[in-house]
Amino acid sequence: MNQHESRGTKHREFPHIGQRIGKTAIAVFLCLLIYRILLGYEGDAMPAEAGITAIICMQPFVRDSRAFAINRVKGTLIGVVWGLIFLWIFYAFHLEDAHFIFLYALMGVGVLFSLYSAVVVGSPDASGLAAIVFLCIVIAFPDIDAPIRSAFFRVGDVLIGTFVAIGVNVFRLPYRRNPNYLFFVRTKDLIADRYAQVAPSIMFKLNYLHEHGAKVCLISDHAPAFFTLQMSSTKLDVPLIVMDGAAVYDINSNQYLYQRPMDPASSAWLMQKCDELGAGYFIYTIHDNKTCIFHHGTISEEEQVIFQSMKRSPYRSYLEGEDFHPEEIVYIKIIATEEVLQQYMFQLYPSLEEMKLRASVRDQAGDLDVSGLYLYALDATVENAENFLTSLIGQTNPSVKPIEVFSRTGYRSEHDALLVMNEVEALFEPNIFAKREEL
Repeated sequence: MNQHESRGTKHREFPHIGQRIGKTAIAVFLCLLIYRILLGYEGDAMPAEAGITAIICMQPFVRDSRAFAINRVKGTLIGVVWGLIFLWIFYAFHLEDAHFIFLYALMGVGVLFSLYSAVVVGSPDASGLAAIVFLCIVIAFPDIDAPIRSAFFRVGDVLIGTFVAIGVNVFRLPYRRNPNYLFFVRTKDLIADRYAQVAPSIMFKLNYLHEHGAKVCLISDHAPAFFTLQMSSTKLDVPLIVMDGAAVYDINSNQYLYQRPMDPASSAWLMQKCDELGAGYFIYTIHDNKTCIFHHGTISEEEQVIFQSMKRSPYRSYLEGEDFHPEEIVYIKIIATEEVLQQYMFQLYPSLEEMKLRASVRDQAGDLDVSGLYLYALDATVENAENFLTSLIGQTNPSVKPIEVFSRTGYRSEHDALLVMNEVEALFEPNIFAKREEL
């Protein structure tokens, strides 16, 4: 390998072993011990069903393990019942010498009954397992020794694996909490866009952290309406950083604690330039602790779709006219195609720093091929908002220590969001064996 190739080689970082991985291994180990020491199984006679059950039932949250366990038991019982029924049919009608195609067809019918029964009893998630258990019971016909005894042991295997998994998952290693940490988490790492629903697992995790004293500040590019609408069931003690750092909002008192509006001269210049360019734009203001939105100029077809969708929300105040004070303008947004926005930026960008403004371009939610150009005061940044909030909390807790937790891959699914929240929990409640690091 030459020097150029060596420099281009990326160092692979392996993720740490999480609690779920470790607990799953422990649960399987305990299942194997139970069968070897208590029941005397070993070698080829060692049943795998309990270990497999433990692996399936081990979930990130105890409540999820219970749900998986209940489904596991339901699926097993359904499969066992149908398995015994079909074995009785096989023996009662002396099908030992029947053609294998006929037997396999009957087994296919049994799989159908097992799947359908799970759906009928309201456990569709258990349908696959029910079919598997059924097939495991009847597949060896007629070479089955004591079918009722075999079915009984299969149920026992499942119950052992289930209870071991739940027991291990309930157990928590001793931990020490870090109540002085102030965690900053961006909502774009927790949800696909502002129209999507926040996953229940994320809200559960946020509420768990809240109940145990963790300080978590959520950072959003949008106005507080996002939290009021989509995260109303989440308990948040720490004020929110909203509008991409232009303001800090306390959702409990419904008050803006901090804001960085545009300088009136800067906003006047910006609106004049937008008018000259023929760009329609939205003016976001904060008045009497409310977000008020005014539109100026002609609304394009792309803007109209988004405007009508957002206007229906009871948490946003879209007003007619221009009845606002220049010092209340927090940011101005232009919605257009990427090509049009590039033309606007070409005209605006050279003077932005001089006018003490900053710009940010973000995709808009939905299927429309449009983006939003957001223009803020130059000092309206997330960093300044974080410093304000850290200082505010520091008045009552001088030992407060800010920590940013962000997604390393960006949001793709609920799994990625859970990784972010699990990292917050691991930092807030590290177990006694966790490596001590200065963060």
